[in-house]
Amino acid sequence: MSRDEGESTAASILEGFTAQMREIAEASQRRVQLTASGTAARGRVTVTVNADGVVISTRFAADIGELTYQEIAAAVTAAAQQATEEVQRQSRELLQPLRDRRAKMPRLSELIEGMPELATRAPIPPASLAPPQARERLAQYTEPAPRFSNAVDYDEWSSDQANRGATDSSW
Repeated sequence: MSRDEGESTAASILEGFTAQMREIAEASQRRVQLTASGTAARGRVTVTVNADGVVISTRFAADIGELTYQEIAAAVTAAAQQATEEVQRQSRELLQPLRDRRAKMPRLSELIEGMPELATRAPIPPASLAPPQARERLAQYTEPAPRFSNAVDYDEWSSDQANRGATDSSW
């Protein structure tokens, strides 16, 4: 490849990258404006979330008093989950053209020999929708915490340090 061809290829890649970054910025601007609402308890509870799935509005119908506190709590949770699913669907739909274009581009691992495929190295599992003390959520924590075989007790370590200082022979 001649120097001119290399420069032309580099310019083309840079131009494509710049266009893609502009499209990402525009899609991000549209995404932050997304909202979705979910309803539960036969329309007595309506929850609206923003693009991040954060509740921004909760409304109760006039006849909400016919429900128990437990029914209201369950309805709020269900409506929020429904709204979050919808806003996620909207986000996927909005960002799909960017994903399609990215799928056509060469991966970094194809351009640089030995580069690992990052997308498959650390997949992010979806977060649980289970309540805090539900079995499903607690089952995620069944793996024991890591243990260290070379750890030293502080008291033991500090007693060894008593005679150490700037005049110690190891300096």
